[in-house]
Amino acid sequence: MRILHTSDWHLGRSFHRISLLAAQREFIDHLITTVRERHIDAVVVAGDIYDRAVPPLAAVELFDHALHRLADLGVPTVMISGNHDSARRLGVGAGLIDRAGIHLRTDPAGCATPVVLSDDHGEVAFYGLPYLEPALVRAELGAPAARHTAVLGAAMDRVRADLAARPSGTRSVVLAHAFVTGGAVSDSERDITVGGVASVPAEVFDGADYVALGHLHGCQAITERIRYSGSPLAYSFSEAAHRKSMWVVELGAAGEAPSCERVPCPVPRPLARIRGRIEELLADPDLDRHEEAWVEATLTDAVRPQEPMARLTRRFPHVLTLVFDPERPPEDPLASYARRLRGRSDRQIAEDFVAHVRGGRGPDEAERALLGDALEAVRNEAHEGAAHEDAAHEDGAHEDGAQQGGARAARHGAATTTGEATATAATAVAVTATAATAVAAPSGEAAR
Repeated sequence: MRILHTSDWHLGRSFHRISLLAAQREFIDHLITTVRERHIDAVVVAGDIYDRAVPPLAAVELFDHALHRLADLGVPTVMISGNHDSARRLGVGAGLIDRAGIHLRTDPAGCATPVVLSDDHGEVAFYGLPYLEPALVRAELGAPAARHTAVLGAAMDRVRADLAARPSGTRSVVLAHAFVTGGAVSDSERDITVGGVASVPAEVFDGADYVALGHLHGCQAITERIRYSGSPLAYSFSEAAHRKSMWVVELGAAGEAPSCERVPCPVPRPLARIRGRIEELLADPDLDRHEEAWVEATLTDAVRPQEPMARLTRRFPHVLTLVFDPERPPEDPLASYARRLRGRSDRQIAEDFVAHVRGGRGPDEAERALLGDALEAVRNEAHEGAAHEDAAHEDGAHEDGAQQGGARAARHGAATTTGEATATAATAVAVTATAATAVAAPSGEAAR
């Protein structure tokens, strides 16, 4: 059986305020062409179909267009919801769409109910595991803890039990939306850390013949049977070096390792990250190749240049972001502090704070658990706020279309750009101001 594995379409997403709908439409055309020309037997889409829970109308129309074209080909398609999708909204009408050969799996309760297809070697059971938010699905799945490993493990136990009851030789394909240990991350993926842990071990998927993963935006293989297709388009400059693609997976007889081939996706415009003093960037002939690319420029001038964006735009008309990172002496305390924070999680920053105020003695296990609980409380509060916001959008559905579109762009645009940085900072402040302070203080002072 020949399977096309893709994920993380993020329909409706923009790139630094530039609409990507045309590029996403081109990707859908490429997907349909690939299915037809490569004689694909089944398509799997491993989550994050939309970029947000309440997608813009143009994104919904593009998804509807994709569904019709896939159904017209008569090729079975299995899709799951990701952490960016609203599982309930995406699943509306799933029963009717199922009759057209498009199988939407958005309900955790149905994770052990596969879509069963057949080839010359027998049956292949496709199990769709939508994104599982631990705090929301723990009870339903009977997981021992509200952690990613626990809930995915409980879901896979159900999958293995169902598979064991099927005829000998039945092969399995599992779709999941998760961060598997060993995967390479990028800046455009939304954090799914729970209790200080974001990843799950690959062993949780033991027993599956192929695992089609979504969530990480780089195409990569965790093992020969566990792979990420990555996103079809770049959604951050951290993906400038990515080669966007899909996997064509040849599934042979039971026990055989799958054969996998990467199929490249169209590139609407290349990305480039350039760095240096402004005069160097404007004069360096080696940068000629980036003049038609979307550019992120980092200026290292000791003093901020005059009108840097206007000057850079004359050579790089598609420069989108400008970063100032002046060169500093190694002993500069500002440079040292920035290096210490770069790439560190909120939890690590909070633990560093505790160690700093206690003369180098960091938190013990109980104290680390307290910090983790505080982070988790802030994260859950943010999820609840997003849910209330989505409900408010539905209540305001009678607004004029232009006003509604503008309001959504304003509210959700912030959530996907600078709002994420603000949320990260707010989380760190909240944790260090409460849990970290309590942990660092003597017991009597903490009580007061």
